[in-house]
Amino acid sequence: MIPNRITIHCTATKPSFNCGADVIDQMHKARGWSMIGYHYVIRRNGMIEEGRPESRQGAGVRGHNSNNLHISWEGGLNEETGKPEDNRTDEQKIALVSLIRDITARYSIEDIRGHRDYSPDLDGDGVIESFEWLKACPCFNAIEEYGHYTCL
Repeated sequence: MIPNRITIHCTATKPSFNCGADVIDQMHKARGWSMIGYHYVIRRNGMIEEGRPESRQGAGVRGHNSNNLHISWEGGLNEETGKPEDNRTDEQKIALVSLIRDITARYSIEDIRGHRDYSPDLDGDGVIESFEWLKACPCFNAIEEYGHYTCL
């Protein structure tokens, strides 16, 4: 696989939940998958863990996995309410930029977006709006924050 896209995800877990690549691997295998669907997981402390090898197609967004590297950050749910929120740590933000820079130095990346940005454009206006999201993941505007790292 030669990637030309990056999709950013969150684990959709509360900050107190330990959800590294090994835990996600177990969860995805329990769903019948061969292994973790994400290529990378960024822990709360900023540590980057490898998941699925880059040479293998990921399993992050049904119908949009070919030539797509999937990065997930640990968190995404409010500790008290369990509702979606951007609770990335500064360490995660720094690690995500570092990982994106590394990937874009090795591949011609044309598109960086969040999982939610693959939702259908229900009203046909060319913009995926919050009422159209199938899920909130990654709980922030990935295109706005990281889209400028593409080779376009």
